Amino acid sequence: MPRLTVKAALAGACLAVIGLTASLGVAQVVANATAPALAPAPVAAPPGVRLAPGQPLPPAELEAYVDGLVSGGMSSDHIAGVTVSVVQNGQVILKKGYGVASLSPTRPVDPDRTLFRLASISKTFTWITVMKEVEAGRIRLDGPVNLYLPEDLRVKDQGFKQPVRIRDLMTHTSGFEDRALGQLFEKNPARERPLALYLRQESPRRVREPGQMPSYSNYGVALAGEAVVNVTGKDFETLVEDEITRPLGLTHTTFREPRDARQGLPAPLTGPMAGDFSDGYRWFNGGFERRPPEFIGHIAPAGALSSTAGDMARYMMLLLGGGTLDGVTIYNPNTAQAFATPLSRPLPGATGWNAGFQEIRLPGGVAGFGHRGVSVSFRSNLVIVPSLGLGVFISTNTETGGKLTKRLPEKIVERFYQPTADAPPAPSPDLYAERGLYEGNYLTTRRAYGRLEGFIDMFVAGQRVRATPDGYLTTAGEDAVRRWVPVGGANSGVFRSVDSPDRLVFDVSHGRAGRFVAAWGGEAYERAGPLFSLGLMETMGVLAIAAAVFTLVGLGLRDRREFRETQMQRRASLMQTTQAVMFIAAIALFGLWAAGTGDRAHVLYDWPGGWVLTASSLSLVSYALAVVTLILLPFVWRGGRRVDSWTAGRKLRFTATTLIFFTFGSLLAIWGAILPWVA
Repeated sequence: MPRLTVKAALAGACLAVIGLTASLGVAQVVANATAPALAPAPVAAPPGVRLAPGQPLPPAELEAYVDGLVSGGMSSDHIAGVTVSVVQNGQVILKKGYGVASLSPTRPVDPDRTLFRLASISKTFTWITVMKEVEAGRIRLDGPVNLYLPEDLRVKDQGFKQPVRIRDLMTHTSGFEDRALGQLFEKNPARERPLALYLRQESPRRVREPGQMPSYSNYGVALAGEAVVNVTGKDFETLVEDEITRPLGLTHTTFREPRDARQGLPAPLTGPMAGDFSDGYRWFNGGFERRPPEFIGHIAPAGALSSTAGDMARYMMLLLGGGTLDGVTIYNPNTAQAFATPLSRPLPGATGWNAGFQEIRLPGGVAGFGHRGVSVSFRSNLVIVPSLGLGVFISTNTETGGKLTKRLPEKIVERFYQPTADAPPAPSPDLYAERGLYEGNYLTTRRAYGRLEGFIDMFVAGQRVRATPDGYLTTAGEDAVRRWVPVGGANSGVFRSVDSPDRLVFDVSHGRAGRFVAAWGGEAYERAGPLFSLGLMETMGVLAIAAAVFTLVGLGLRDRREFRETQMQRRASLMQTTQAVMFIAAIALFGLWAAGTGDRAHVLYDWPGGWVLTASSLSLVSYALAVVTLILLPFVWRGGRRVDSWTAGRKLRFTATTLIFFTFGSLLAIWGAILPWVA
């Protein structure tokens, strides 16, 4: 469910926009009985020759190398626990746990027993259930999803011409907006809802025709899962157990969650396995802080999977085996080919989507497929490399584990199968001269459009693209600054990361890039118009604060002549003073809320909260008063020479403040900040 880091990294952004500056004990990470003690730095790669594609990995050398990468990542990125498995040519060649699943009491990670929350890797199981119905002829990939849904869950056209197809859901090109705050995850199991009820209550807006651009959608996958439920007549958890986990012998893999049984919900997870879940952690004040359990059952097809490294090893062997493992066939060769072949590619040269699996580009041009997973605290990655007969799975129980989970599969391929480092092309001296093609501010297609959540997304869902004089393209966003070099010349529109196989692909027409596709293919970024410039919002926010402060300070600094006023001027002045107080209060409340969002989990669970709703309500009233004040400006200027009227200087100051408040309020309205009833 990757966009959580984007949604939650907003405290600093909010404070920057509004111009405000508004302890736990250290827990020692311990390795389990099968893992070496953690070192403060990565172990050096053991000596060994590079392998040809047909040669298998040497288990001892692989283990030593993975130990070094994992222990180094745990130390540098503050990760409490990691679980890893590697398979090749039908054999498990590495299966290991590192660190702890629980700190109180201390419980080491066991690769065969400890369940990690795998988040969006769940989707690959969902697509297997969909493809099995395709094999049986009960679902068509090109069929509208509405054919397979009960009437109350069917997707409305909302003014769009084309229906949303199963294929569009599978390739994340459904055209839905993406929302997560306050409803994607729950910390209170009493708030869990049936899947069908969740889909009905949280239906997103359609924002573009289906099939056009990628925009990763948890809702879309859950909708596909509900289609299978409707066709088969089984609840989703039972369906996965009957058709996948039980036949494969995945005894520690489940979509069920440990909670109390409730009427109307699928049966919970009970028995010994319910006590084998890893806790989730964040690094805070020099120690690991345990987070409350995550509940995702209300959108199970998109993210409720929990499993072990041992079970995921068997799952990877199924994927590498074309749908068959130990004589048990789960899906046929046509489906296996669909999982390994791009079904949709947003731009030539960009990373695409297979039948629900992500196309993955590895060092040296090696092709793979798989899926990543991001929940509140867990980070996971599953990568299948058919040409090497290789599968790599890794999961961490701490929110800082994203870099390690991405790196490990890449580093294994690079270390053992690439004769030299897979260096990117050199920077282009011509790029800076062509920078007008690419430079600008871009907004992701994967965001909320409107509402208060859309307002927050405007701060955190963008990328600023710039070219440097020494020939690099830079992108600045939630992942800090990354550097890219052109592939095939400065005008090609294709860029390669300087430190990974990731690529950016721009769609250039009429001498300017209108959008680019992100490195992992889950979303596109569209060039933002001038009204959606973060710089514009920052500028207007600062001006509004200055005007509000000036208005309030001016009450005590006016000379006697400035107290002469008409009745209309008196009323207008009172309205403007009220606006100033409300704008300052609203900004302060947003700042207080942002300052309290150090733990991003609180944003996901508790959105929007009283601070945000009150700030939005105050902004709405302030904007309404600004509109009325703007209408009253001609009356304020009348009778300029009368003794009982304002001076020309005060009229000018009043007019300037009115225009600032009106412009700032209009911008807030366009960005979705002043609709508290649609958070």
